[in-house]
Amino acid sequence: MSFDRRAHGVCLVVAYAKHRVIGRDGAMPWHLPEDLKHFRSLTLDASIVMGRQTFESIGKALPRRRNIVITRNPSWRCEGAVVATNFEQALALAAPGEVYVIGGGQIYQIALAHADRAVVTEIELEVAGDTYFPELAVTCWEEVAHIKGLSNQGLSYRFIDYRRIKS
Repeated sequence: MSFDRRAHGVCLVVAYAKHRVIGRDGAMPWHLPEDLKHFRSLTLDASIVMGRQTFESIGKALPRRRNIVITRNPSWRCEGAVVATNFEQALALAAPGEVYVIGGGQIYQIALAHADRAVVTEIELEVAGDTYFPELAVTCWEEVAHIKGLSNQGLSYRFIDYRRIKS
């Protein structure tokens, strides 16, 4: 089973631990190489949208992707990224094809209303966090595929592909 890349749409890409924890103190509180590889294969040669804090936690523009950073500061600049001041502007700056929203918490909350797909890495890990992924309501989203895995560090995880239920 594989995860396809759709021609159009907004896709949320996230890894979270139990209780939908996605971050602590500006960083991910785990290291899961299998998820990084999955993320890379999914987003390569596509547009990725993120908040400024997420961009700064990564530390650089991700290669072979159109990096779009949302910030309230219109004069903020960084090599390899284009700047948007809101989500709608970020979508307008995206290249044709599916747009991948990669965080953080505030950006996911805004993008949720626009998304028709979510690719989630659910990690079986109990960690403290200060940033969370919004809940995908079961009345609006359905799981269409999943792949279970066990990392080299012994962490159980699942890659899950959700699609918005058409009303």
